[in-house]
Amino acid sequence: MLVGDGALQFALSQGFQKENLLLEASEKEWKEWLKTSEYLPKANIENHDTIGMIALDAQGNLSGACTTSGMAFKMHGRVGDSPIIGAGLYVDNEIGAATATGHGEEVIRITGCHLVVELMRQGKSPQKACEEAVMRIVKLTQNRGKNLKDIQVGFIALNKKGEYGSYCVQGGFNYAVHDATGNKLIDANYFLK
Repeated sequence: MLVGDGALQFALSQGFQKENLLLEASEKEWKEWLKTSEYLPKANIENHDTIGMIALDAQGNLSGACTTSGMAFKMHGRVGDSPIIGAGLYVDNEIGAATATGHGEEVIRITGCHLVVELMRQGKSPQKACEEAVMRIVKLTQNRGKNLKDIQVGFIALNKKGEYGSYCVQGGFNYAVHDATGNKLIDANYFLK
């Protein structure tokens, strides 16, 4: 994994040109944030845009993808869970697939998506596997004396039989399912009521 100056040097050596991709509106928002530089990610505020997808094809093969730009105003050099295999995404073609969204640091602490798939390997349904992973995050958060209202993590999972499930720390997370019956948008169940 390459980040920071190492990533820049590698990209330049491969022929990429250095470009400023900062939009004017984003730069203005960032400069306003710099006045306090307060790094306090808030749950369920659209300050990140993780997209996770897991799929089972007609031949029974599983696949997954996860992409993110990370949290707004993230710490310099931060690497979240999305690029870390086993944290933000994990696929085992014999068992199932899982992806996560939310505060990546919380997902990394439990290697969340690997955990979900391993729980399915042990016989848990995708729903129960997601619930158990979230409960580990809840327990760790509480043990660290942190407030659960300050974090959000959601998992989605799919097993080899085509069964799926999802669970998150608090409400506000939904996911889409496409199968032979069509498309549906589902609000995930959650822990913090």
